[in-house]
Amino acid sequence: MRSTWRTLDPALLRDVSAVAAGAAVSGASFGAISTAAGLPWWIPVAMSLLVFAGGSQFMAVGVVAAGGGPVAAVLAGLVLNARHLPFGLAIGHVFGDRLLHKLVGSHLLIDESTAFALANRDDPEKARAAFWACGITLFGAWNSAVLVGALVGQAIGDPEAFGLDAAFPAALVALLLPALKDRMTRDAALLGAAVALATTPVLPAGVPVLLALVGLLATLRRGREARA
Repeated sequence: MRSTWRTLDPALLRDVSAVAAGAAVSGASFGAISTAAGLPWWIPVAMSLLVFAGGSQFMAVGVVAAGGGPVAAVLAGLVLNARHLPFGLAIGHVFGDRLLHKLVGSHLLIDESTAFALANRDDPEKARAAFWACGITLFGAWNSAVLVGALVGQAIGDPEAFGLDAAFPAALVALLLPALKDRMTRDAALLGAAVALATTPVLPAGVPVLLALVGLLATLRRGREARA
């Protein structure tokens, strides 16, 4: 592992720092919105330490803030985090051979650390260094910012007075936009959104989000039929 860190270069560290700065802004927003919506400050902090997945954290807290139950919130977060399974298959080799490295590496496996590792996949040592540098830096930046945001959020009071109630859907839309370039993904998103909108008036909060998976299943089935 010591030799791995020697492959870090100023350009890589600059890129990691820029990504960490963006993550810190999102983390502070997550912490502030969570506590302003009525959650105790320690819930977003503990979630960030134990889950460390911004998209699923926004999703879970958004479901709870909308009146959904904890089961729906956890299921929604798990579904969104399912993308990490292929991530692990693609870059699991960069974690190292020791059990501790595998456990910690699995926890630091996020979109950004995966992207940095894949961008340097032609050089295994550099890919390993990029993954660990990005993962560790973002973990520190995200959790520090969430704590600060949570403490600030307690003083805000009503989140609607500052427009923070719109931040959850805005953050989720921002996460979704890059994937909409793919036609199959776009069709799945539109069908899922239609199902969620149709069922929202008649089902408890959080359940329509789970039913939106019908869009994904229908699109995958259509894709298999087209290939056949």
